Amino acid sequence: MRQGNTKSTYAFPPVETADENGLLAYGGDLSPERLISAYESGVFPWFESGQPILWWSPPKRMILEPGEIKLSKSMRQLIASQRFEITVDNAFKDVMDRCSKIPRKDQDSTWITESMIRAYSRLHELGFAHSFETRKNGKLVGGLYGVSLGKIFFGESMFHTESKASKNPFYHFQEFA
Repeated sequence: MRQGNTKSTYAFPPVETADENGLLAYGGDLSPERLISAYESGVFPWFESGQPILWWSPPKRMILEPGEIKLSKSMRQLIASQRFEITVDNAFKDVMDRCSKIPRKDQDSTWITESMIRAYSRLHELGFAHSFETRKNGKLVGGLYGVSLGKIFFGESMFHTESKASKNPFYHFQEFA
């Protein structure tokens, strides 16, 4: 990666200038430097295939501090049962691929395009993106991925093919923080 201040080289407009939905800017590229500068600024890319790269900073964001997750009785039982195996960073691209292909209610397409998979896989190679995988009998049945900068983890997407298989790594990722 290029050394120096990524914010000055790949600066975004002030987040206060985003529209009411959070759209801040469009265009640019998905280089590691630009993505890191975006996350450092509270900005993330979200667009569909065939659109320009759209950069967002919505007015409300969920923030969850490690240790703040409240577990239901059934979730505590699931974790204690060790029904699933949790791995970290063993199947990053597979998790992204699955997140892009699992149908979602009220969505016809995905924002996780091939260009996004390549870009975030590069961030993973550089140590800035991570995946938390859920396996059952060795088979990938759930997971989540996101970007990590310092002590902050930006969760991007999760999937499951078996009930609670995405909630389980969500709980365990706080132990990673």
